[in-house]
Amino acid sequence: MHFKTRAIHAGQGPDPQYGAVMTPVFQTSTFAFTSPDESGEFDYSRSGNPTRKALEICLASLEGGTRGFAFASGMAATNTLLMLFQAGDHFIVSDECYGGTYRIMMSVMKSKGFDIEFVDLADIAALEAAIRPETRLIWIESPTNPLMKLVDLAAVATVAKRHEQILTMVDNTFLSPYFQNPLELGIDVVMHSTTKYINGHSDVIGGGAVVKDPALGERIYFLQNAMGSVPGPWDCFLILRGIKTLAIRMEEHQKNALGLAKFLEAHPKIAGVLHPGLESHPQYELARRQTRGDGGTFSFYVKGGVTQVYALLEHLRLFAQAVSLGGVESLIEYPWTMTHGTIPEAARREMGLKENLVRVSVGIEALEDLLEDFSQALDCVPA
Repeated sequence: MHFKTRAIHAGQGPDPQYGAVMTPVFQTSTFAFTSPDESGEFDYSRSGNPTRKALEICLASLEGGTRGFAFASGMAATNTLLMLFQAGDHFIVSDECYGGTYRIMMSVMKSKGFDIEFVDLADIAALEAAIRPETRLIWIESPTNPLMKLVDLAAVATVAKRHEQILTMVDNTFLSPYFQNPLELGIDVVMHSTTKYINGHSDVIGGGAVVKDPALGERIYFLQNAMGSVPGPWDCFLILRGIKTLAIRMEEHQKNALGLAKFLEAHPKIAGVLHPGLESHPQYELARRQTRGDGGTFSFYVKGGVTQVYALLEHLRLFAQAVSLGGVESLIEYPWTMTHGTIPEAARREMGLKENLVRVSVGIEALEDLLEDFSQALDCVPA
C-alpha cells in the first residue's frame, strides 16, 4: 500500500467490538485476567495498551520496520535507546545535534561512565578515524538541528556494519517518515519526536522508535516496559489522529518552506539560507539522492547581529516565537538562546552556531501571507 493509505489504515482497522472507525481510547490502567495464571493480550497499560499498539504498528509501517515503539517524549525514546549500552561504551554523536540530545549525552550519559565523542558525520573519513574497539553507537541527525547539514546515511551504515558491535541510530524528526526512511538505507534504529511533524498539531508530547531486526526489537521492548517510558492512550490517540494527514501536511510544509527560503535567499538583509532544497546548499545532490523531500524546517542568517535578529523576531506577526517545530502553525526561534541555549557557549561555537542564526518551522498557512509577514518584518530590521 502507498504511504497515504498506510498512514490512515495501518494498525487502525474498525474496532471489532462496536465497529468504531477511529481507534478507541482505552483509558485504563489494567486489564482483567481470564484466570489467575492467564491474561489476554494485555494485562497492564505500561506493558501494552490497544491504543498504543495501533500507533506502534502504524509507526513501524511508515518507517518500513518490523516493530515500532511509542514513548512519552522524544527524549524518553532517546533515553530508552541509550540504555541498550553499558558504562565504558564509546558513542560517536553528530557534532551538530539538538540541545536536548547534547544535554543527555554530556550531563547524564557521560557522568554514568559513557565515553561521548562528537564527530562531523558528513566526513566519512573522520567517522572511520573515530571508531575504536569499544565503540558501540553512532548517533546521527540528518538534517542536523539547526544547521541543516546532511549525513550520508548509507555510507555511515556501511562503515558501521564492518564492526559487528556498532549500532546506528538516526533522529528522523525533521523529515518524518514521509520524506526519509533511514532503515531502508541500512540504519538499525530510527527515532522521532512524534511531538513534531508526525503529530503535527502542537498539542501533545510524544516519541517513537522503529527497528527492522526483531531481536533488537525485543531488547527495546524490555527496556520500554522496564523503564515505563510510555505515553498514555489519549496521547497515542492524538498522534494517530495527526498521522492520518501527515502526507498532505508534509507536502504543504515543504512547498511553503521552499518558497520562503527562496524569498529570503534573494533578500538584501539576509546573509545566507540553510535549506537542502536550494541549489546553494552544499549537500543539495545528497538531499536529492537520499530523501524524497526537504521538510518544513530550515535556518538562515540575518545580516548584522543580535540587534537585527531581535528586530526581525519582534515584528513578525504570524510566526510565533517558540521552540519545537512541525505544527500546522508557523514558528520561529533563536537557537543561540532558545533550543541550544543550555549548551555551553564554547560548544555552541564549536558546533558552528552563530548569534545571527534563526530557525523557522514553516506551517501550512497561505504562502502569500507568510511572505508578506516576513517582508514587513524585514522592513523594520535596521541595516
